Amino acid sequence: MGNAQSHVVASLALCALYFVYAKLYCSYDLLKTKELHSDRLPSFAYLFIRYLCRRVSGTAGGVSSSREGAALEFTVHGCRLDPLLLRRFCSVAGYGWDYPDSEYRDVPLCFPEALSFKLLLTLLTDRNFKLSPAGLVRVRQSIQTREPIDELKKGPFQVRASVLLYRAVSGGVEVDISLSATSRMHRLVWESVLTLMSPSKAHGGTTAAPLSEKHELTDEKLDLKQVELKVPTFPTMLCFSSDLSLLRVVSAVCGFKPLMTSRLWMLSVCLAEIEKHKGVTPVSAPASVTAQFTEGTHRIRGKVQVQFWASSEKGTPVSQKVCFSLKHHGSCSSSLVEGQVIKPVPE
Repeated sequence: MGNAQSHVVASLALCALYFVYAKLYCSYDLLKTKELHSDRLPSFAYLFIRYLCRRVSGTAGGVSSSREGAALEFTVHGCRLDPLLLRRFCSVAGYGWDYPDSEYRDVPLCFPEALSFKLLLTLLTDRNFKLSPAGLVRVRQSIQTREPIDELKKGPFQVRASVLLYRAVSGGVEVDISLSATSRMHRLVWESVLTLMSPSKAHGGTTAAPLSEKHELTDEKLDLKQVELKVPTFPTMLCFSSDLSLLRVVSAVCGFKPLMTSRLWMLSVCLAEIEKHKGVTPVSAPASVTAQFTEGTHRIRGKVQVQFWASSEKGTPVSQKVCFSLKHHGSCSSSLVEGQVIKPVPE
């Protein structure tokens, strides 16, 4: 009996030693450089420990002055587009599981962000990142496509994440995060700027005013369409109220692939409905998307209402600009997300 117990203890000790070396030390050693390869990325277990440390030591809504001021950027080389992950994303994000099989359809505009979750987690848990990663909430986002995202299917590509700037606002502190994907020919295909907010508890963490309050929307709504959608439940991971919630990080450590948060889902379904009803032209490259999210978005339940319309603006052809919004079904309150898709005018 004593020999059996000693064997069990020895086996557990070896497993613990292997875990510390393979999952923690190797990940720590990898992150001594900012240039990574897709075959050798830090483990989620190591990033989870970093997340917990930053969560405990950081303060929501405040910038840490003790962090270094050096530029913070990570690049992952040798990435390849995973067809299974693309199919899962399409089934969750409003496109349908068979979307990748459709001809003349580009990869969804929001999909490259789903490929960048581990890279984003690496960036936001770095010791030089000046905010606590816990509870960061997406308040604005812009996406630009220079070339069809299908270019990423043709060979190894690279993704990059970097911190652009921090700014103090009335509700806390905002940070602009740049995400980009570059093709095997070293041409920029897709880029996005995420504005994340670390809410101040004293202020209540309210986000900025929606787009309709910031700009006078005097443009005429042409060809207005309205679609009702049912909000998916837990299996799609829409329970993640923030981009780096504890539950989302834990699910990644457990082997799940948390494709999106509720705010990314809302933006994606708006773009999916525009493509379904207006064709691929409004969202095909080159195109530019801007969106703003309002507070309380994480409480999304039941059904939502998506509206989109062509916008008539002086000096701009009607077909070049499509506006969209999403709100709770039957609600008279302000939209949960508002945005627009703009196509550059052909020369």
